[in-house]
Amino acid sequence: MYVRGSPYTTASRPLINPPTYIEYNKLRFLIVDAPSSTNLPLYIQEFERWNVTDVVRCCEATYPVEPLNEMGIEVHDFVFVDGEAPPSNIVDAWIHLVESRFHNNEVKEEKNEQLPCIATHCVAGLGRAPVLVAIALVEDGMPALDAVAYIRERRRGAINKKQLKYIESYKPRSKNRCIIS
Repeated sequence: MYVRGSPYTTASRPLINPPTYIEYNKLRFLIVDAPSSTNLPLYIQEFERWNVTDVVRCCEATYPVEPLNEMGIEVHDFVFVDGEAPPSNIVDAWIHLVESRFHNNEVKEEKNEQLPCIATHCVAGLGRAPVLVAIALVEDGMPALDAVAYIRERRRGAINKKQLKYIESYKPRSKNRCIIS
């Protein structure tokens, strides 16, 4: 018989699907599947480890936000349809969050503090969450197909065909980034 362990030792067990860390320039993301009320303490441990300042939910809520807020982690609900590309208002809110967290951190870098990280999740962490991360990478200057390949190397099965077409045709909208080739 297979025994998973005592229900009282949940916090010491690793997550079934480990988080995927994505770093590019000064951007830092953690792609995860959806936490539940039961396993949220495990996710909080990972979030502390990676200095997560924000959690972006791309799916319906599956856990309370209070334990994260108590840890100083802000939760953002950027919910959109599974398997689809995000609507414009979600993309705008995402870009604003990314810029506010990563492009205002020159002071932290000088003080040798750990840089912030944004965790993002959908149900399985394979569609909606990776699409948002790909958008951030493209906004920061990475070519669209390179962004998808970079994410897929680290998170197998990420980004479906419809989402890939969206990323391929995505045009950066950030006003703060200027890329000169």
